[in-house]
Formats: sequence, C-alpha cells, structure tokens
Amino acid sequence: MSDSEDNVTVPQTKKTRVSTLQTEGSFHTEGSGDDVDETSSWSSNVDDASRSETPNQPGPGKKAGRGRRKFKNCKLQYKLTNYLKEDHGQPIFGIQFNNNTKDGDPLNFASVGSNRVTVYECQKEGKIKLLQAYVDADPEENFYTCAWTYEDTSGQPILAVAGLRGIIRIISPITMQCVKHFIGHGNAINELKFHPRDPNILMSVSKDHALRLWNIKTDICVAMLGGVDGHRDEVLSADFNIDGSKIVSCGMDHSLKIWRLDQPKVREAIENSYKFNVNKENRPFKTVTDNFPYFSTRDIHRNYVDCVRWFGNFILSKSCENSIVCWKPGTLSQTDNTVDKDKVTVLHRFDYRDCDIWYMRFSMDYWQKVLALGNQVGRIFVWDLDVEDPQLTRCTTLVHQKCATAIRQTHMNRDGSIILAVCDDATIWRWDRIK
Repeated sequence: MSDSEDNVTVPQTKKTRVSTLQTEGSFHTEGSGDDVDETSSWSSNVDDASRSETPNQPGPGKKAGRGRRKFKNCKLQYKLTNYLKEDHGQPIFGIQFNNNTKDGDPLNFASVGSNRVTVYECQKEGKIKLLQAYVDADPEENFYTCAWTYEDTSGQPILAVAGLRGIIRIISPITMQCVKHFIGHGNAINELKFHPRDPNILMSVSKDHALRLWNIKTDICVAMLGGVDGHRDEVLSADFNIDGSKIVSCGMDHSLKIWRLDQPKVREAIENSYKFNVNKENRPFKTVTDNFPYFSTRDIHRNYVDCVRWFGNFILSKSCENSIVCWKPGTLSQTDNTVDKDKVTVLHRFDYRDCDIWYMRFSMDYWQKVLALGNQVGRIFVWDLDVEDPQLTRCTTLVHQKCATAIRQTHMNRDGSIILAVCDDATIWRWDRIK
C-alpha cells in the first residue's frame, strides 16, 4: 500500500489488492469544447489491440499557445479528491454507479477490467472504500461493461457484467457470488443496459451484430434485434429511452438504428416471459426476432459510432471524430408518427479534441443536466446542459498531471456531483463538484 491510506480504506481481502496513489490536491479547469483551444497532446502508451484499433490513427499533437480563452460564468467546477490503481494493471473499460438507491444509502460503484469486477463505496471527503472483488475463472476473460439493477421483491442490488467471452454474469453483492449466467451471443458483448421501468429486463449488444433482451428473473432470452436490416458489423452501444418504449443502437457500420419495443409482438413476449416456467415446459421459450428497425441512418457519422444515449426525444451520439452530435430523426417539427425516415436534423455539436480512438464512452447524470467525456490523453470535458439555448452550453476541462492515458468511460451519481473516470493504466479517478 502507498502513503494515501487516509484517502482510501481497503479492507483485508485475498481476492484483490488495490494500490492507491497520493492525491495531489491540485486540479485545473479551463474553457473548452465548442471553442477549443490549442493544447499539447500525446498518445496513450497502453497497447490494447482489442479496443484501441481505429481507422483514424491520431496524428502528432500541436504545442500549446500562450493565449487560452476561458469561459466565464461556467458553474460546473470540479476538484480531484482521489484516485487509485487496481493491481491487475490492465485497462478498465467500464464503470457504473449504482443509482437505484435512496437518499442516505451508501453510494456504491463497480469497475470492470481484465477478468476482474470490483465494487467500491464512495464516502465523504473524497474517500473510496473497497468492498468486494470478483475474478473470473477464465484468465482470458476481459470484462468490457457492467450494469446495476435490483430484485423487484427484496430491493437488493444486482450487478450484471459481460465482455470478451460473450457470457453475461449476474452477481449478487449481498451473497457475494455469481448467481446466474446467460449464454446466447456468438461473440463479445460490448454494452449492457437495464430497462428503466422493468428491473428484470436486460439489454445486451454484441460483436455478433445483434441486440438481445433478457428476463433475468425467469432466465429467458425474450427478443433478438438484428438480421435483414440490422447492423452489418459489431454493435458497440445502445440505450433505452426514458419510458423504455424504444432502443437506439450504434456500431462499427457507422449506422444508428431505432427499435420499437412498444409493438405488440415485443410487448407480448415480455409479458409471456414472466409466465413461462422453464422447469414445467417441455419446449423452449419462443424468442421474438425483429429484423427491421423503425428508423436507420448513416448520415450522422463517417466512422465507428461507439456511444449513443437518449437526450429526451433527441439523441446524443459520438464517433472517432472529436464531436458529440445532438440530433433527431426527421425534421424538427415531426413527431414519431410522422417522422420522415430519410431525413435527420442535427441540432448541435459538442466539440472536443484528442479523442479519435474508438470505445470511448460519455455519460450524463440522471437529470441530464451534465455531460462528461474523457479523451485519450487523460482530460475530461464536462458540459453544462442546463441551458435554454444549446449555443450557450459551456465546457469545463478537468486535468491532472498524472492522468495521461485514455479515459475509457465516465460515470456520474444521480445529481452529477461526483464524476468517476477509468483509464487504460488501470486507474480510477474521482472528481467532486465544488459547491
């Protein structure tokens, strides 16, 4: 252990060791984003072929200029309060707060990297406490993603994880064991998401070009989305809209697709999955297939699309092009029932720099007022979305001298007061909002 044990409390455990680094207490915020300054840049020194290959290799960086234009009145200011390094030394690809908690409950989060799943607690004054760690039996496993839910009867937390082997593992932090696993995808799983209104419905997206819906309570694969008009290459990301009636997905084929879950055959399949008893039936459950998305476009991006999220009725998506695009299907005045499926409307672009490798994922807080994305040289761009005019969005850049490798994912607690970031050098960084 290092000399920062005042900041990180680590209980005795045989499963993992977490080496902690001394917090410098320094932080730097600057104006960036839509009016990007010239800054020095450098490439990540971590070579992970499975996640870092990109059709756009980063070029040499430019030296910083003397002048630096800063946005005044940007109310989003954060301070680095802690950072630590996991001892496996491999890239950490995913991090997720458990935001299914009540006020006053412990603020827990999980990280996934290598064949390791680690659960921590965010405590007051920047402290991070190690709670549990899980190591997969296969040393070749590499977890890419995780998602939290809860048991609908007891309310106890449940953690789903998946990655290179294409196996979804359901972990109970209460019993401290893997309680279930699901096999169905033909290749690696890149993202997991739980339905916003049904805690038992899990969505997975895969390198096998398909999305699947699972009922983790009854152990059933409810639906498969893909095929004839589905993705033509690896699916990298997907998201439910606020009421769970639609899914937007994206992938290596440069496309974004919207799938309807409110159509009768999908609704009936979800309902039937609760009635079906695997032990009593002598036939398998009839999984619904949907080969035709409601909407599809390749007009937003010209490269791999590696992250997508609903933003109300709009969509935020990013590629390896140093820009998060806010857009909607059809024209601005059209509704779902009248949308022109040959048109898209781009509303705004959130520009940044030094992020032209793929599998770099942004996040928003629960209320969608804060947007955060890390780049490949260790900087975090934070946008204030709580404005009436998108042109008025302001960006703060979070920088620390020891954070210099690719930030694979950021995640926030419900109110956006804490931002967590995970990097290719197995580090986790905690930034707390200055009130």
